[in-house]
Amino acid sequence: MNKLKKVPFSPPDITELEINAVIEVLRSGWITSGPILDKFEEELAKYCNTNKAVAVNSATAAMELILKVLDIKEGDEMITTPYTYTATASVAIHRGIKPVFCDVAKDSFFMDYDKLKKLITDKTRVIAPVDYAGYPADYDRIKEVLKELNREDIIISVDSAHSFGAKYKGEKIGTQCDFHSFSFHAVKNLTTSEGGAIVYNDNNFYGKENLYQDLKFTAIHGQSKDALSKMRAGAWEYDIVTDGFKCNMTDINAAIGRVQLKRYEGLLKKRKDIFETYTNILKNEEFSIIPIYKNEDGTESSYHLYTYRIKGFTEEQRNLLISRLAEKEIATNVHYKPLPMFKLYKSLGYRMEDYPNSYKQYENQITLPVYSTLSLEDAKYVAEELVKEIKAILNN
Repeated sequence: MNKLKKVPFSPPDITELEINAVIEVLRSGWITSGPILDKFEEELAKYCNTNKAVAVNSATAAMELILKVLDIKEGDEMITTPYTYTATASVAIHRGIKPVFCDVAKDSFFMDYDKLKKLITDKTRVIAPVDYAGYPADYDRIKEVLKELNREDIIISVDSAHSFGAKYKGEKIGTQCDFHSFSFHAVKNLTTSEGGAIVYNDNNFYGKENLYQDLKFTAIHGQSKDALSKMRAGAWEYDIVTDGFKCNMTDINAAIGRVQLKRYEGLLKKRKDIFETYTNILKNEEFSIIPIYKNEDGTESSYHLYTYRIKGFTEEQRNLLISRLAEKEIATNVHYKPLPMFKLYKSLGYRMEDYPNSYKQYENQITLPVYSTLSLEDAKYVAEELVKEIKAILNN
């Protein structure tokens, strides 16, 4: 019997360059937020063509930091999609903000923009679109809806956790909406082990004197000096200007991120090649629903997740498929179980039957492994084994 190939789902792509960068920080005598973080933020802003970038310890912290600094609070509403990871909505729940879910459009992973218009009320302060699997939401359509309703006061804060390096109509993600929040978690295209960032253009947004400073202070307990500034001889004095969080990024994480950023275009190319390898095999099967990852208008995914769907499959058949692939040492996943299916959201009164399109997307969806160290030979093997197992289940 041939030994099975072991294909994990999403291991990080770490080289000696990242390891040496971390060692350099460890030897420097300064390991928390400091000069390496400052450089990383500058490089992030340059990469995204934005004026500002604020790096923190997660995309979740990034999204909640925006809500905190802009005083979005209890009594306000935030519209998002139920087809996302819980972080998108839980940042609102933390602050007593009501998440209002807009079901995805039929045969789409993105919110139904016609339904969005009907969900906007005088309590709506934020719309949080999700760049699903690395492919951007339709930002211009959302802006059109707000313009039609004369509600351009509503903040568009995009959950861009998946889409670092993606393009919207030919331009890198980051400048299109008021805020974009990225994730640099271990399974993301670019990793800092744990981490995230906010990018934006208007540093006087909502009349702020210095939004960058407000975000940075709020990320360190509302303290008016960072740790490096306080440590300088005689500079211990500081103020507390707000009831902040503790979500700053360290120089250790930033050092990893800086190396990853230098390598990033090459990492994206490898991921794109894996997507095309999968598609070239799977497009030949009648049961295949191939994910959208490139558009003729210049919108292009970051190639984060290959979210394949199978025509006619039930949730039970999809789960069986995952188990059968696991027996062959091929790790797959599902993105996502819609939020109203979880205990927390049920307890808050959300019902899955109110979001039928989301369930339809979920029940036959399987995410294939994509990572920059996956060989194209192994990607071909995954796709071929996937087809075999689907056919076996369909013919059973």
